Amino acid sequence: MTTIGVRTLANGLQLLLVHGDLTEQRVDAIVNAANEALQHGGGVAAAIRRKGGPTIQAESDAWVAEHGRVSHDRPALTSAGTLPCRHVIHAVGPRWGAGDEHAKLGQAVAASLELADREGMTSVALPAISTGIFGFPKAQAAEVIFDAIENFDREHPDASLTQVRLTLFDDSTLTPFLQAFQSRWSADDSSA
Repeated sequence: MTTIGVRTLANGLQLLLVHGDLTEQRVDAIVNAANEALQHGGGVAAAIRRKGGPTIQAESDAWVAEHGRVSHDRPALTSAGTLPCRHVIHAVGPRWGAGDEHAKLGQAVAASLELADREGMTSVALPAISTGIFGFPKAQAAEVIFDAIENFDREHPDASLTQVRLTLFDDSTLTPFLQAFQSRWSADDSSA
C-alpha cells in the first residue's frame, strides 16, 4: 500500500488517495462496488468474495432476501468474513449509459459514507465505484467521488468517520484519480 495523496477537508475528515489492494485495507469497512442483487461474480466484488470467504456471499443473499435489491441510495452492510476489516458496505453505482449516472454515483458514495457514520465507524476504504465493468469514465468518476466525499464532510461536521481511503489497484485508474486530486488540491497544500 502506498499513500499517493492526503487531504484534510474543512471539518477534519482525512481523505487519502491510496495505491493498493482494497481487500488488504485495515479499516472499519471497505466499500464493495456491487450489483443490485449482491451477486459477487466479477471485478472488485469477486476479489472481496474470494479473499473474504463464503460468509460475505451468504450474508449478502440474506440481506437481499430480507430487504430486496440494493439501490444507489441504499447500500447493504455485511460482515467482512476473513478480510482484515470488520464490515463490507455494498454500494451500487450506475452503469454508464443508464441515465443520470453522475447523480447516482454521487448517491452511492454519499449513502456509503452515511451508513458508515450511522454505524459509528471511523475509517472506510472505497474503490473507484462504477469504473470497471459498469464503464463509468474514470476521470469523470474521480470528480463525482471527490465531490461526494467533500459534501459528506461539509454536511456531517460531527461525523464519527475520520478517514476515507480511496483505494485504487491499477495504474489506469490511479492516473486519472491522481490528476483530479492534484487539480483540486495543489500538491503544496495537499497535506493541509
